[in-house]
Amino acid sequence: MPLHPLVADGLIAAALTTVAVLLGTEAVAQGWPALDPLAWTLVALLTLPLALRTRAPVTVCLAVHACWTVYVALGYWPVVGSFGPMLAVYTVASLRPTRTAAACAALLAGVWIYAGLHSDAGAMASVAGQAVGFPLVLWRFGYVARRTGELTLRLRAEQADRARREVAGERVRIARELHDVVAHHIAVINVQAGLARFVFRSDARTARDALDTIEGASGEALAELRRMLGLLRADGVQGADGAPAPGLDQLDEMVTRVRTGGVGVELRVTGTPRPLPPGVQLCVYRVVQEALTNVLKHAPGADAAVELAYRAGEVTVSVTDGGPSGGPDPDTPAERGGHGLIGMRERAKLYGGTIVVGPRSEGGFGVRLTLPTPVQAARRGDTVTE
Repeated sequence: MPLHPLVADGLIAAALTTVAVLLGTEAVAQGWPALDPLAWTLVALLTLPLALRTRAPVTVCLAVHACWTVYVALGYWPVVGSFGPMLAVYTVASLRPTRTAAACAALLAGVWIYAGLHSDAGAMASVAGQAVGFPLVLWRFGYVARRTGELTLRLRAEQADRARREVAGERVRIARELHDVVAHHIAVINVQAGLARFVFRSDARTARDALDTIEGASGEALAELRRMLGLLRADGVQGADGAPAPGLDQLDEMVTRVRTGGVGVELRVTGTPRPLPPGVQLCVYRVVQEALTNVLKHAPGADAAVELAYRAGEVTVSVTDGGPSGGPDPDTPAERGGHGLIGMRERAKLYGGTIVVGPRSEGGFGVRLTLPTPVQAARRGDTVTE
């Protein structure tokens, strides 16, 4: 479980405090005065404020360096308090602009040289090298961390924007297909209304049947319009290419085309077939089409099975394959689906259904779509029981 940044910084501050305390107990062995209560207080002030280093990096850095300067001026072992200022400089470099980070690195170098003057004047060459090298390394590491964070945020924003565009494009495409479905319903209503008017006085039964057809077609057209408007509400785009919407009666033709591509496909239908709204048929058709296309692309030589099941209150279609003939299927759901996976999910959500996509435990890949049967279809004979 990821830690909250404040908690993580608190743990780092506690760890540095522990290290400083352990080093402080070795001060006498290193030829320095033993740390008294004032020194221990300064050590705590050098490390504990680092718990707030990401909240106020520059303020923490200045405070820590001020405490370290006082600590060194009082003649205590400088190494004990060096870790806090170093981490503070790295934090500034990773969170603030280069100019601010350079100023803090220069501050670290100055205090480091000041500490060297209080230690051993004969080792000033080494101290000067450390005063230049350590701040530069810390600044560089912090700069790389800051750039990596910025690039990560930019990448995530671009991925989110691309995903939004893909979803919007897929919704527009689905809406255009639904436009064809609605146009079909309106055409049926127009023809049936003309028939009803023509036989209204001479054949009441035919007129009544025509009005029943108008009622059913208008109800389905309204449902499709609601779905289409729901898709386009945020996009404000609509249109149609005039092509007829495919349905379940074209599944055999699709399976035949896939077989010619080298995939052995078996189509099974269970339950009692019954009429379904064109929009539901289109949803099932497109999901099967995308699933079989993925088999052709990612599982060459595999056999596939398409099963269409009519059940009480719902219709289910599943497409499974055994994986590529050369070995186990290494693809992930995202790789197998790509943009098509977005389309599958949008279609399933549009009709209140569910879809499951992913590798199967026995090998290969599977897609399973379940759509509820609309009320109009139930009236036409959705009484299948299992």
